[in-house]
Parts: sequence; C-alpha cells; structure tokens
Amino acid sequence: MRQWTVDAFATEPFRGNPACVVEPLDAWPSDDWMQAQAKENNQAETAFLRRTADPARFDLRWFTPGREVDLCGHATLASAHVLIRELGVEAEAVTFETRSGPLTVRRAGAGYEMDFPADPPRPTEVPAGLVEALGVEPVEVLAGRYLVAVLADAAAVRAVRPDIRALATIRGEADEGGQVIVCAPADPDDDVDVVDRFFAPGCGIDEDPATGSAHCILAPLYADRLGRAEVRFRQVFPGRGGDIVTEARGARVRLRGGAVTMVESRLRLRP
Repeated sequence: MRQWTVDAFATEPFRGNPACVVEPLDAWPSDDWMQAQAKENNQAETAFLRRTADPARFDLRWFTPGREVDLCGHATLASAHVLIRELGVEAEAVTFETRSGPLTVRRAGAGYEMDFPADPPRPTEVPAGLVEALGVEPVEVLAGRYLVAVLADAAAVRAVRPDIRALATIRGEADEGGQVIVCAPADPDDDVDVVDRFFAPGCGIDEDPATGSAHCILAPLYADRLGRAEVRFRQVFPGRGGDIVTEARGARVRLRGGAVTMVESRLRLRP
C-alpha cells in the first residue's frame, strides 16, 4: 500500500505545504485507522481516496493529526497531482466528492487549477482576546469559515508571533474556532498582490504553510478591493510559504498552483 508526500502550492522542493496522499482504496478504512495514520504522518493533512466507477472521479476525505476536516485545498491539489503524475490518470480533470461538495482539479500548464466554493467574508467586531493573542492590532476583522485579521502592511504580517494557546480559544463570528488568517497588501515592489499567514490551532496546526481553504475567503475579498478577478497571493510562512493565484467567479473560486512529489513510501500495513 503506497503513500506519497507532496509539496502543494510549490514549484520546487521544500516550499508550499506538505500533504500525504494514500493510494486509492475500494472501501473506506475505519475513521480510527485514518485518524491514526494522519497522526503518524504528522503533516497538516493526510488525504484518503476511494475509487468510484468513473476512473476520473474519487471520493476524498482529509484528516489533520487532530481531526477530520470539511475542506482542504493543498491536500486536494496533492491528491490530483498523485493521480495524474504518479498513477497515470489520463483525464484532463479529476473530480473529488467531498464534504464540501464536488471539487474539480484540472491541468493548467505545468501546474493545476482547482474549482472550489467561494466564502466571501463579512465585517465583524474584533473578538475579545484577539489583539492580545496576535500581539498586533488589526486594521479590521472579517469572518467567514475562519477569522480574517487585516493588518497595516506586509511587514506586520511577517512579524506576527501569536500566542497559539490563546488563539485556539477564539472564534468570534467565524464558522470555525481557533483558526485565524492575517493578511495585508504586499509591498509595492513585490511580485504578488497580497501576503498572508494562517494560524490553525483549533484543528491541531499551529501555522499552516500554504492553505487553499483560506484563499477561498481571501479571493473574493481582494478581488472586490482590487477591482479584478485575478489576485496573486503569497503565504509567508517563515522559511517556507507558497504562491497561490486565485480567480473569483461568483459563487466559485479558481485556485492555481504547482506541486512537487517529495517522497514515495510503502506502508507495511493495511486497514
């Protein structure tokens, strides 16, 4: 039984966000087995695939080391990369049936383009404890699936050193607690439009290097503010990070990025 580790939202090794992808199975293992495997892998997400009658359609579930999640962009990208580049699925696009509905990933040049649900954030009051947990005063706060703290500039985003334990307790009006995006316009001489980071102790991840679901929130926000559909983001996780290009399309978002296979391994056990 094979497993791959893939750097998603990356065009070279040791960038982007690592995800483990277990080779497609005919039936789901038990939830306890999948959770134990995700904890053993100790990556932000482990993706599990189940075959269907359609060779270009798969059921997909994602587990962090702490729990199953409803949406994960980078592990979806990694799954498509494994199917297309490692297992030779010849379709131009693969579709995944998930808790967040069908998600389609297609080839796009040397990388991939994903079709995800948009999550436009709404303005909200600053939740109690957020300023203290982040160690910086946001210019404004919005809420979608996660909280979004807009900071004064790119330097402030890079400088954030949050109190992770305190951040894990904060939810405000977000759909999920303990998960906070910080963002700001990029510097004028940068080659992207926006820089951001994502802290997610609420699902067992102190900081995530490159997060597709966070950009389902940021894409419509900055498309509206910049007055154009396409926005270039850089998630500036210290020492790593990744590049994500988004295109807002009404109720959907296109997320574009590359992927690099880092490890192919063989599990010496089966469910």
